[in-house]
Parts: sequence; C-alpha cells; structure tokens
Amino acid sequence: MNRFIVTATFTALLPLFTASLPCVSDELPAKLADVHLHWKWNQKEVTKPQQAVNILRENNVRLAVVTGTPPELALELQQLAPDIVIPIYGIYQDRIDWSNWYHDKELVGRVRRALESGNYRGIGELHMISGFISDWKNPNISGLFELAAVFDVPVLVHTEFSRSDYLIGFCSAHPKTRFLWAHAGSVLPPDEVARALRDCANLSVELSARDPWRHVGRPIIDGMGVLKAEWRDLVITYANRFMIGSDPVWPVEQLNPWDEPDTGWQQLSRFLGFHREWLKQLPTEVAQKVLYKNAVEYFK
Repeated sequence: MNRFIVTATFTALLPLFTASLPCVSDELPAKLADVHLHWKWNQKEVTKPQQAVNILRENNVRLAVVTGTPPELALELQQLAPDIVIPIYGIYQDRIDWSNWYHDKELVGRVRRALESGNYRGIGELHMISGFISDWKNPNISGLFELAAVFDVPVLVHTEFSRSDYLIGFCSAHPKTRFLWAHAGSVLPPDEVARALRDCANLSVELSARDPWRHVGRPIIDGMGVLKAEWRDLVITYANRFMIGSDPVWPVEQLNPWDEPDTGWQQLSRFLGFHREWLKQLPTEVAQKVLYKNAVEYFK
C-alpha cells in the first residue's frame, strides 16, 4: 500500500481510537479474517517470522492472506502457520517494482509457473495508480487477469483514480476473473464504490487502511468513530462482498519509506481493533460476514 496521507485532524484523534482498542487479556477477541497482509524484506528487519505468526494468533486471525516481497516470503509464514496463512503471489521482486511492474516481459510466465506449483492461491497486490500505470489492455496486465481466471484464483488490485471507471473497465472485460478491490478504491467515496459493485458482479471489496491513520481523505467513520451512514448502507446492501484487512505498512508519514525498516506488524492490533469497533455498529449477521465468513467462502 502507498500514498498514505496523515492529517492534523486525525492525528489529534489518535488517543480516541487507541483507547477503543482491545485490551490485552487471556480472552481472545472474536475470530476474524485478514485478507490484506504483506510480508516484506524490510518488515523482517524488525519482526521475526515466528513473531509475525504469534501476532496473528494473539489477534485471533483465523485466515490470513499474505503477499510477499519478494514473493517467496509469503511461503515462509505459510510454513509456520499452514492452518491460517493463505499465500498469494506478490509480483514485485524489488523495492521499486510497485511503480513499473507492468514493463516486465517475463511477468506472466513467472506468475503462471508460480500458480502451477500449487503454492499460491491468488495474485497481488497489483498497484494500478494514475500517473504510473498504463492501459489495462497491456498484455502484461491483461495476461495476469486471464491467468487468474484459468486457475480460478482472485487478483488483489489497488487502484487510485478519481472515479471507478478504470476498474469497471477491466472487471467488465474479464468477467470470469475474481477481483478483490484493495482499500475500496483507496480514495473513492461510497457512491463510486457502489457503482463499481453494481456494474461488476465479479468484484469484492476489502476495507484495509480505510482507518484514521492511512487513507484518511475518505474515511468510513466520522470524527467520533461512528460509521458514516452512506458506508453503513453500502456495506449492508452488499454484505456478501465486503471483507477487512490490516495492510500492516508503517510508518505512514512519508511516501513509501522503502529505505527503512517497516514496523507495520507491530501495529496489527491497532488496525484490526479499528475494524472490530466499526463492525459493532452493523447488524450482527452482516458484521460476522464482513469480519470472517465472506473471506472463508471467497478463499476456500
């Protein structure tokens, strides 16, 4: 995840959200599924693999979808916790690949071999950001979408555009491919997310980083921590198509701090605690779907 923006308003509100996080106790919080986890070379500098697995178990994460940078790192966590970790193939080999990955002419073949190995159950995260990415008809992009359909695995896509048209374009052109939309479009308001869900039956949405610390330009909660009415209505309407994730990338005060250790895993309880709090404001059946059941069904 990238292009995080921190505002003074939400910085001032951090004590409010920190206070609402679960306390450490012998009783585990409700089980959940985290569908957006990274395990990167610079996270390993501060968090050992077993520590990462322990953090998942302490937060009662029963299903953890992990992408590695480089991609084989996801298998490291899966080997330590095969009962909960689902590896998906991260396409980035290097620290700057997120901005130029679609130029790699060997990409589609490499991903095909990875999926053929049976070790990976998805593709992503693919950063498709205005100003960096080209037309999705590029064979290195559309080729991945076609592979996902052939192997019946989802693609985790990260788009950042002012409207949902770009996403609707490739979702509609690849109706047999399952797309999981990271951060609900990152900067998009709920009406644009709703438009994409209406137009793309093959689209599901996850709400990682839509918290008070990351994609704060379009928060799903108000300044008092209350889920905004338009987001509440949207999640209830499409209760079978929403999931949550942590996206444990930290710090957030600067653009892609690739040259320093990433302490995101140390913040996992904070990120998941945020989701637990706003989900309490939904009908119980809907909350359980978004918290856990939808992800189990999606990745089974």
